[in-house]
Order: sequence, then structure tokens, then C-alpha cells
Amino acid sequence: MAQISRHFIAINEIATQILSALGNLGARGKACAVMAALVTFSASAQAPADVRVALVIGNAAYPGHAALANPVNDARAIADTLKQLGFEVIELRDSRRSEMGEAITKVRETLKGKQGIGMLYYAGHGLQLDWRNYMVPVDAKLASAADVPTQAVDVNTVLDAFKMAGNRMNIMVLDACRDNPFPSTSSGKGLAQVDAPPGTLLAYATAPGNVADDGDDKGGNGLYTRYLLQELKQPNARIEDVFKRVRLNVRKQSQGRQIPWEATSLEDDFYFNRGVVLQTAKPDPRVREQAFLAENADWDRIKDSKNVDDFYAFLQKYPSGFISEQAHFRVEQLQKAQTVAVANQDGVVALAPAAQRFRLGSETVLDVIDGFTKVRRRTTSVVTKVEGSRVEMNNGASVWDQTGSQLKNNLGSYTPGILVAPADLAVGKKWKSAYQGVTSNGVAHIGFWDYHATGYEVVTVPQGTFKAVLVVGRGEVRGPNELTFLESRSWFDPASLRRVRFERIFRVNGKISDWAIFEEVSFK
Repeated sequence: MAQISRHFIAINEIATQILSALGNLGARGKACAVMAALVTFSASAQAPADVRVALVIGNAAYPGHAALANPVNDARAIADTLKQLGFEVIELRDSRRSEMGEAITKVRETLKGKQGIGMLYYAGHGLQLDWRNYMVPVDAKLASAADVPTQAVDVNTVLDAFKMAGNRMNIMVLDACRDNPFPSTSSGKGLAQVDAPPGTLLAYATAPGNVADDGDDKGGNGLYTRYLLQELKQPNARIEDVFKRVRLNVRKQSQGRQIPWEATSLEDDFYFNRGVVLQTAKPDPRVREQAFLAENADWDRIKDSKNVDDFYAFLQKYPSGFISEQAHFRVEQLQKAQTVAVANQDGVVALAPAAQRFRLGSETVLDVIDGFTKVRRRTTSVVTKVEGSRVEMNNGASVWDQTGSQLKNNLGSYTPGILVAPADLAVGKKWKSAYQGVTSNGVAHIGFWDYHATGYEVVTVPQGTFKAVLVVGRGEVRGPNELTFLESRSWFDPASLRRVRFERIFRVNGKISDWAIFEEVSFK
């Protein structure tokens, strides 16, 4: 750990030297130069490669009309690519159930006690039953739902094997949502939405309850795997960016008919083409600020565009940027998803990605609680103006936009806004938000937030009891003479994305300067 810490200190020192040397170069040029230099340096600054083992399965030779064109090609190509990236690969093609079970055992024993990286890639038929997802072997004879647990392979058996091995990180990729030829055996179309266990990323070729494209012709690759192969080979293939770019490319190519989906509980970064887990140091504030200013300049040039390709290009450049979620919202507005929204295990259908969250005349009553004294005061917010995406409450005292970004409150104004809940909010989702702001007394500042939807919690407020998504936020605001650290906890109703409870704490010089709690009393 001491060695890694020295590397982090060295990175920050180098960033400082680079910024000083760049002189009068513009904000965008500084950010690009610094980030390129840090990427180059980090190759020698990372920890030694972890043990990495992948189980790759491609099942296509199903009997009769159930046969598929490309899963074997997909599996072969993925296996070859992962080997080039330093994975030990256990590969199965057109496998029987017994072979799949043996391979899962082999992967577990290979990884056992090594705190390594375990990966499953599966292409073939998949189905859901009672909120469990199954891979279908080529020898399965599925006449009814009762046959599924005994003749298919539960994805959880792989997760259990990884858990028993004591893996540090698990990656599960399921390109398994082709049209189900066994309709009487499953609970629904496609695969079920499942939250990722700790230390795991789950990646699906398409959204829960939908189906994926098997590819244009035999001998090629499925749509999802085609782009996954492309992104795995990119330099500095950071795991989060890999799957975000795959999702973006598949969505664009299918014109919204297929949209991949991920659930993640990863805390560390992983780079495929280096095969390492990296515990990232807190970024140098000046480097982060220059990166945001460059991104914001690009955003200002396209934010009012009516051409969806402008936003696809922006997201290719900034897949995990400070304004990426706002760009996704614009994509959805200009090219509506053609996938079907399905209920989760609690029967909740999430709010559509480009839905109007605020409507003229909507009224929210809140109790505002002083964190120090516990004294309550009641406030009412009424949507008094909706113009395009801009939403004003109480005649402009508070301003939001339909993405869920707050542009103004009693503390000040923010550009491009503080995004407290993106449209596709789900457990495991992480995002960043940054803004240039002016306080209510005219002091300019810049703010940064990191958000993480950590799980579901049952929360009771005067309005009632909700099973809500808990979002934890941490941030900081830099003004000319003061640094304020920010903490927040927000509970969102997943069906409406209303924030039914909210806690915020501001700290200056280690002391709490602001502590407030907001609870919903009524909404209409």
C-alpha cells in the first residue's frame, strides 16, 4: 500500500508540474494534455496484474428452430480477445449441461484463494424464471417451467462459484436475450433485472424483459458482442467506459430498439488491457477543474442541437463525464427508446428516461428540519412555469430542468446544474456532476459531486412509507477563499423519481456549517 500511495503522490506532483508548464494554453488543451500524460504515467504506477480467469460459453447448436447463428462465433472471438488481454480462458462451445457444470467448478478451483478477477461471458439462449436467470445448454429439453431448474444452468451458480473462490472482482456478461424458443418455460420475455452482488458488474446485451439481435448473418457476431470486442481492444479500456460505450454504440446502431443494461457494485476501477484493479487516488483539483471546463465548453456548443448524432459524439468522448447524464437525456428526447419497460421484482415500472418529471401546477409540501435543533418548518413548492426543459417553482425562487438537474435554489445558481437523479436511476449506478455557480450573495465558485445509488431502503416520511432508492452523494465546492465539503443522502421513489427524503451536511474547516433534512408531506 505504501508503494501505491507513493505512485498517487507522484501522479499529483506530475499533474501540478504539467499545469505550470502549459502556461497560456487554453482550458481544453490543458485538460487533454494533462490527462494524456497521466494515462501514460499510470501504466507504470499501477499494481501488479491480478490473476484473471474467464469462463466463455457460446451455445448455438440447439435442435430445430431453436438454433442460433452467431453465439459460437461470439464466444470464439471473445475468448481470443481475452487471452490477448492476459486472461486465462476456459472455453465451451455448444456445451451440454454437465460440461457447463464441470467448467464452473474448474473456474472456481483455478481462482480459489487468489483474490483474482473472475469473468463469465455467455452467448446463447437465456431465460428467466421466478426472478432467476438461466443459461440454456444445447441438450436441454424444456417442455415446461418445471424443467428449467434441472436442465438449464442458473447464472447464480457462477456467482456462487466466484464467491467461494474469494474473488476480488467479478464480471458477468450475458449476451443471452435472443428470442426464447421455450415460451412455456419462463416467467417473462428476456432476462430478469437483478441487482449486482458486492464486487460485481452484471452486463446484459439488452434491457431486462427485452430481446437482443443475433447478428445480420451467420458467420458474424451478434450486435452486442460486435461492439464489446471493439471496446475491449481500445487503449486504456476502463471497465465502466467499455460498457457505457458498448451501450451507446448498440443503441445508435439499432436506433433505440436494443439498449444494453448494466448493474454494478464495483468500488475499484479495472482496465481490461492491463488486467489490473486500480484504487484510484482523489484527483488533483486543478486537473479535475480543467477537465470539467473543457467538457462544459463542448457541451455549450451542442446542448441546444436537434441532431442526435451530436450527443452520441459527445458521449463517445465523455462516456463517464460530468455532463454525460444530461447528454443521455437529450439522446432519449431526440431518439426515443424502442425497448419495453417492465416491472421489477417489487412490481415497480421505472420512470421512462425522457419523461417529464415536473408538470405545471404540481405541488409539493415539505417539512424542512434543522439538523442541530430538530425544529421543523413547512414549505410549499408549486410549479409555476414550464418552458421547454426549464421548470420554475414559486415564480422562479427554485429552478430545475426535466433531466432532474437543479439550476437554482436559495443558496445560489448553478450551470449546467446539479444532477441529483438521472433518468435511468437504478441500484448500483454511479455518476458525476459538476457546475460553475454563483452564491446568493454573488460569490463565484465551482462544485463537484460524486453520486452512487447504493441500494433500496424502506423510508417513512409524513407522506407515507416508501421502498426507495438510496443515493449517497459526496462533493466539494471551491470558492475564492473557502473549501466546503458536501455530503448528502437522498431517497427516491423509483416510479416517479420524486425525492421523498433528503439530508445534506456542509463542512468547512472540519466543522458542520449547514445541516438540513427535507421530508415529503404531500404531493399532488
